[in-house]
Amino acid sequence: MENRHPEKAISVLLKEQRLYPPPASFVKSALVAGKAARERLQAAAHRSSDKFWDSAARELRWTRVWRKTLDWKPPFAKWFVGGRLNLADNCLDRHLDGPRRNKAAIIWEGEPGETRTITYLQLHREVCLFANALKELGVKKADRVAIYLPMVPEAAVAMLACSRIGAVHSVIFAGFSAEALRERIVDAGAKVVVTADGGWRKGAVVRLKDAVDEAVAGAPCVESVVILRRTGGDITVYEGRDHWWHRLTAKASCDCPAEPLDSEHPLFILYTSGSTGKPKGVLHTSAGYLVETAWTTRYVFDLRDTDVYWCTADVGWVTGHSYVVYGPLAVGSTIFMYEGAPLTPHPDRFWSMVERHRVSVFYTAPTAIRTFLRLGSDFPRRHDLSSLRLLGTVGEPINPEAWSWYRDVIGGGRCPIVDTWWQTETGAILISPLPGATPTKPGSATLPLPGIDADVVDKTGKPVPLGSGGYLVVRRPWPAMLRTIWGDDERYKREYWSHIPGLYFTGDGARRDKDGYFWILGRIDDVLNVAGHRLSTMEIESALVGHAFVAEAAVVGRPDEVLGQAVAAFVTLKGGRTPSPELKEELREHVAKAIGAIARPSEIRFTDSLPKTRSGKIMRRLLRELATGGAIKGDVTTLEDFAVLARLQQDEE
Repeated sequence: MENRHPEKAISVLLKEQRLYPPPASFVKSALVAGKAARERLQAAAHRSSDKFWDSAARELRWTRVWRKTLDWKPPFAKWFVGGRLNLADNCLDRHLDGPRRNKAAIIWEGEPGETRTITYLQLHREVCLFANALKELGVKKADRVAIYLPMVPEAAVAMLACSRIGAVHSVIFAGFSAEALRERIVDAGAKVVVTADGGWRKGAVVRLKDAVDEAVAGAPCVESVVILRRTGGDITVYEGRDHWWHRLTAKASCDCPAEPLDSEHPLFILYTSGSTGKPKGVLHTSAGYLVETAWTTRYVFDLRDTDVYWCTADVGWVTGHSYVVYGPLAVGSTIFMYEGAPLTPHPDRFWSMVERHRVSVFYTAPTAIRTFLRLGSDFPRRHDLSSLRLLGTVGEPINPEAWSWYRDVIGGGRCPIVDTWWQTETGAILISPLPGATPTKPGSATLPLPGIDADVVDKTGKPVPLGSGGYLVVRRPWPAMLRTIWGDDERYKREYWSHIPGLYFTGDGARRDKDGYFWILGRIDDVLNVAGHRLSTMEIESALVGHAFVAEAAVVGRPDEVLGQAVAAFVTLKGGRTPSPELKEELREHVAKAIGAIARPSEIRFTDSLPKTRSGKIMRRLLRELATGGAIKGDVTTLEDFAVLARLQQDEE
């Protein structure tokens, strides 16, 4: 992140007044029940965050207890110093001596419709087999293994097998191009790449092995490629380098004791975009990461043994690491996994799966919710969603109208929503409601969790007044925080700890309201400077979606000689609504009324869909380039639908 942030505060103009207390029926059996229970937790964590995290850590199984909770030499942290544990042991082995032994660990559905159920005992066996297969290929403790797989149970197996033997995994999203894949493999120095012949997406096969072959040709660090047979498509197998998963595990032993690992042993490297164009390898270590992901999984999602929990994220992103694999398995949950696209073969695919698998906790992205909203309420209403008892959102701020639709249509008005804020770098959720204890406001992530010291400050680090916009920071270290950027301590210090000295800089803007609730305003780089006013794109988008005809909107800035930056909006209408010049003017005035004349869009473009990644995030960079009349630059391989981009460019011409 470059230091591009002006002194001027972020203007906050949009107001949201609705407040929803936790439903009484939910509070009755919640793990944290009622406001007083939350306040007791907060008070205990405030008195001594070390004691608070000590208590959370004791819920796990250790081979050696730590001698010091936190060793903090800013900006480098070590948690649970001297302790030893193993993540695979905590996610699998410790559940095998009780009733979870034959409980479903993973329920999986492929895009073509096939299903599998894997118990904790069966998953333990599969992990041990693959861990021994990796050892047979020469993988040792601290070696790096790249994982480039579709959303199949073997992705979790590969991650857990690495953690079992102390190898460091680097999961690379299976939508990345060969070039992006190569860059990540080489930076990590991966010895082995684990992939599949292909995966299913929108009814077609994604040829993963072809991309690996191209990437590995420029990655001399790679000694072996392991191939999972998923689609049965024709691929090239290179003798000596390539190995079929099923043949390796057929020869392997199912006896593989979990390696006791130091609390700070590297667990995984996960690459995220950098402002320089070079991806950053965010490094997470073992004990602190598991302590906090397990605690937040249990208490944010109020999980109990009877739940079927579905986080829709891909394992290629941090949400898939923390809240598909490690956190839920550490607390003994039943996880639902789905391989394919949410609208394939029909727009009600998600709701059909919720009904058939009796999903009770559902955690997805605001972009997905807005897509479903655009398609209308008829599709979810075709299905029995009564199994749902808790909803969650992750990935970016959710606008109040989408939040309300999610609550009313998907949750039937009875399910609390946990709107969670966190990052690849934080490792775990930092700001979120506790669903049985925190009244919620549509669009607000509410309050920092116990043990988290977050604030909204100006450029000098001074807290801004309530209601004002500023920079979201974290004042104290937390267990799941990143330890550094792989191979680049200086970049770690520069990007996260130099903007506001002594504080972790998140890169997000935020405000706190009179109740202390946090409202995330989006990335600082997405803040527009309009006639000297710094406006959050998220607020303008929320105002647009607040119009009865609008399903989704994305706002970007374009250069303007008078204003500095002008507001350009890309708008998707709800089904049955027709674009017109009159509607454009109506929307411009709607924004002016909701926020103020300064936020009135200079330009509105109607589009049938917005350019998104396969994980559902709007690619605002592409929209900025279109709005400024420039050429599309950079990597677009993660774009879900290239036809969207083509249509937008055609409209521009």
